[in-house]
Amino acid sequence: MRHVVTVQLWTGPDIMRSVDSSLGTLPKIGAPATRALNNVGYTALSELAGVPRTELAKLHGMGPKALEIIQSALEEHNLSLG
Repeated sequence: MRHVVTVQLWTGPDIMRSVDSSLGTLPKIGAPATRALNNVGYTALSELAGVPRTELAKLHGMGPKALEIIQSALEEHNLSLG
């Protein structure tokens, strides 16, 4: 009898930085942060370019990890938060 074992290695929280992002959608930042952005009208990554980080940080549900993911996704397109 043969057994097959599949192993997946955990690479840590930085794995999100290696994921390609589209300017037409929001990156995967978690449901609370996504809802916070949608509630104020942001539905695409491109809309966040130039928006002050401090303004986004004020949104309920938007934490430091989500802001880091957004900034990294924008940097993939040579863009940045304000």
